[in-house]
Amino acid sequence: MENTRPLLEVNNLSISFGGLRAVDDFNITINKGELYGLIGPNGAGKTTAFNLLTGVYKPTEGIIRLDGEDITGKKTIDINKAGIARTFQNIRLFKELTVLDNVKIGLHNRFEYSTLAAILRLPSYFKVEKEMNEEAMKLLKVFDLDKEANLKASNLPYGKQRKLEIARALATNPKLLLLDEPAAGMNPNETKELMDTISFIRKEFDMTILLIEHDMKLVSGICEKLSVLNFGHVLAQGPTQEVLNNPEVITAYLGE
Repeated sequence: MENTRPLLEVNNLSISFGGLRAVDDFNITINKGELYGLIGPNGAGKTTAFNLLTGVYKPTEGIIRLDGEDITGKKTIDINKAGIARTFQNIRLFKELTVLDNVKIGLHNRFEYSTLAAILRLPSYFKVEKEMNEEAMKLLKVFDLDKEANLKASNLPYGKQRKLEIARALATNPKLLLLDEPAAGMNPNETKELMDTISFIRKEFDMTILLIEHDMKLVSGICEKLSVLNFGHVLAQGPTQEVLNNPEVITAYLGE
């Protein structure tokens, strides 16, 4: 019998900061393979929700289940190993490291060698390093970054830094990829290329994606479902066009 269990199931998730309810009774269900959007005005609680899902914050209330496993309140590294990876609104790369080494950092929860092997440069160390280089280069080719593999990450154009951050997240082999405003700061051509890249990732890696985004063209073009947050509450949820045509959403989010 086919497993119909949701990949991500969030029930009654809440967090308070000094009496302020930043996220209040947040519920979301995402099925495997979906590309789901999370939108809302500035300060609505979107990034806070991401921080709860990835263990940056511990919820005051609620339960988070990933593929049936309760990951509520676990450490970020354990949540990543369970299968959630993310990018950030403000790009977070190791800018003094090479493009290749940034992706290899994402591979470290999948490839292991002992400290002794690294210090003594034993054959096991070189074997793992070779495998990691090959795997990292495969990912870089997906994003057309393989020719820049030996450049410092800081020398990449802005749009390519965005792609590199996504490649590093994918290197952890996640079940669920969280993208926090990936089109922020991009021009229209870069945004169109990003939409194509996200759609390709979804198909090529059979990836489930939760996307925070302000670019409504991007959201309406690739997301099947949306949740709208406003003051930490879910204002509307459902199929994308249905949500975007909701008068409450238009008033609260679009300012019309």
